Amino acid sequence: MNWIIIAMILALLIPIYEAWQDENIWQTMLAFASISTKTSMMILVVSVLRDDWMIGVVGVLILSVGNAALMLLAQVIRRINEI
Repeated sequence: MNWIIIAMILALLIPIYEAWQDENIWQTMLAFASISTKTSMMILVVSVLRDDWMIGVVGVLILSVGNAALMLLAQVIRRINEI
C-alpha cells in the first residue's frame, strides 16, 4: 500500500513544478488548486488505510473549503487588476 502514497506524492510534484516555473498568475492559481485537491485526496486515502475517520473529516474540509478560498482569492486578484 505504500506504493499508492509514493505515486500520489509523485503526482503532486507536477503542479508544484508548474507553479514554480510559470509567471502567469492564473496558471499559478490553477496549479495551487491542483495541489490542494491532490493533498486532500492523499489525506482521504491515508484515513481509509488507517481506519481513522477524523483524519478523513479534515481531508473533506480541505477539499471543500480550500478550493473555495482559492477561487475567492483569484476573483480578488482579477478585480484588483481591472482597476
